Amino acid sequence: MSLLTDEIRATAQPVRGHTERAQAERVEASAAAITQATSQRMSNAYQLAKAQACAQVIEQLGARGLSSEQLSQRALREEIELAVTSRSRRGQLALNSIERLLLIEDVEDEVAGLGPLAPLLRDPTIDDIIVNGHANIYAERNGLLERVETRFQDDTHLMNIIQRIVGPIGRRVDEATPFVDARLPDGSRVNIVIPPVALDGPMVSIRKFRIHNLSMDDYVSRETMSAEMAAFLSSAVASRLNILVCGGTGAGKTTLLNLLSTCIGRAERLITIEDAAELQLRQEHVVRLETRAASIDGSREVTARDLVRNALRMRPDRIILGEVRGPEAIEMLQAMSTGHDGSMATLHGNSARDGLARLEMLLGMAGIQQDLRPLRRFIANSVHIIVHIQRLANGSRRVMSIVELTGVEGDSYLLNELFAFEEKSAMSGIGEFRQQSVRPFHARRLAAGRDAPGGTPLC
Repeated sequence: MSLLTDEIRATAQPVRGHTERAQAERVEASAAAITQATSQRMSNAYQLAKAQACAQVIEQLGARGLSSEQLSQRALREEIELAVTSRSRRGQLALNSIERLLLIEDVEDEVAGLGPLAPLLRDPTIDDIIVNGHANIYAERNGLLERVETRFQDDTHLMNIIQRIVGPIGRRVDEATPFVDARLPDGSRVNIVIPPVALDGPMVSIRKFRIHNLSMDDYVSRETMSAEMAAFLSSAVASRLNILVCGGTGAGKTTLLNLLSTCIGRAERLITIEDAAELQLRQEHVVRLETRAASIDGSREVTARDLVRNALRMRPDRIILGEVRGPEAIEMLQAMSTGHDGSMATLHGNSARDGLARLEMLLGMAGIQQDLRPLRRFIANSVHIIVHIQRLANGSRRVMSIVELTGVEGDSYLLNELFAFEEKSAMSGIGEFRQQSVRPFHARRLAAGRDAPGGTPLC
């Protein structure tokens, strides 16, 4: 909380006449008070007091014909402070200064934000937020889940926040459609499941949107990849090689895809296709397309396959597909092999070969029932590079391998592994990056891309 943080900072300033020991005791006491006040969020009494304060604020605004959307943040804050102060004077609230600040900020989040989720969304150290019913909320920091000291008043309160999430983007969630994918205004991806499908109450999963794009240097400094890997991938994107990023759920595929896109020239026309728009492309000429779920009667659905087909008619230089997960695989591969070099996509897979096997399965879903040899030649002619990224047991993310798909021999793919991460011991997350092959199969193309005008990577 920003106000509470400011109070700690103020407490920590040197005060004339106080020893350093006394000053340290004040800081410790203030931090302990804040921790205790924060834990009060879990109590029924606090939840009731917050609900009553919210009702009073809404009543005050309604009496003047106003809503929270019509007020500035400062004006709304003053209305909330007035409501909390009046309740305190009438003896309806017994709060110290820290608890009062906490309640004011929570009421503001309830009236104009996403309630208990708002502080978690503001916290830059949190990557994922998991809500398992109204009283169990978890957050992921540094790849590890931990329970947080906050809750909703009840399932009705949680459902009100859910409707506030899906309403502005035209989605709906009810007994007829008990699950939905949505997107917050900041780009964070949300999945919601409600009863009767969810047996223990409404479930919400939020994958937070990164406000600041990471650079190749950031990936190297965090040891997500080696400097040699970063240099190769920069050259591969600039040289317009087709790239698939594969990995498990939460491995960081979309983040890596976003990073690779920073190496694309600014003059190129890019079309992105996603189920929930997450990519943050920095180029000027970008067309962003997003799928649309079917309406309640099963009509008006717009699939990724529909969008890829249409994108081919929009004169793209590259097509970037957020995730290949269905029949759109055939159109994506056709785009890669018919003049849209440098296209990229993500795919679920636990290794490069596993990703290729999944791609074959998706082509079967598209209606292609052919002998494996011509099917695999088609894939090998379309995909040049496969990057496998993984989240390890200690929560860290690593680029596990970079592999070139060089062709097909007999019934098998020919793979040239250029780089790999080797764990020193299983499940440790500790290891080292190794260069497996000193000469890439696409070495001449990589050199030509570096030497061409405007071919210098931008990332």
